[in-house]
Amino acid sequence: MANIAVQRIKREFKEVLKSEETSKNQIKVDLVDENFTELKGEIAGPPDTPYEGGRYQLEIKIPETYPFNPPKVRFITKIWHPNISSVTGAICLDILKDQWAAAMTLRTVLLSLQALLAAAEPDDPQDAVVANQYKQNPEMFKQTARLWSHVYAGAPVSSPEYTRKIDKLCAMGFDKVSTENRQLLVWLNSEMHTLQQGFATLGTRGTVGTCCL
Repeated sequence: MANIAVQRIKREFKEVLKSEETSKNQIKVDLVDENFTELKGEIAGPPDTPYEGGRYQLEIKIPETYPFNPPKVRFITKIWHPNISSVTGAICLDILKDQWAAAMTLRTVLLSLQALLAAAEPDDPQDAVVANQYKQNPEMFKQTARLWSHVYAGAPVSSPEYTRKIDKLCAMGFDKVSTENRQLLVWLNSEMHTLQQGFATLGTRGTVGTCCL
């Protein structure tokens, strides 16, 4: 990696570690490569969103031309969001593409990604199936996103209906842990059926959002 890129990313790495803002927002970054060519980020799901309580891992690759070109970032943790591929973790965010500026930093990127979780742009999606559900059935979108947050990012289950079902079965004498696992499987099967219907409606070619075109 060019010396200018190494010096810049070293400084930005320390900036994230020392930043009160990133600490307050539960944003972390770690080295993967000692040459600073690859980092691992982590952001917390924002409050009052389906992602609240989840921890999302990011792959961050620094190009030779940094900071004149943006880092390459994708979600390692699976997430249900219109601007993030539910399959590959690819991200549709303007500052990671044509709106990048050399004055932007690693801290800017991480905070922007966290903000994206709270403010989706369904009209410029990375994942067309998710965006379609977001616009056509917002409540189902929230339930699905919340479920994925629980299954993949470790967020607590926050659905009142889900909790009521668990409590009702426990009152009948069933073990809480095994009951939760069974109910989760039932819920997963239901969500997968919904997603299959979405794929069937849009067709396989419709699963890629306009952000990729």
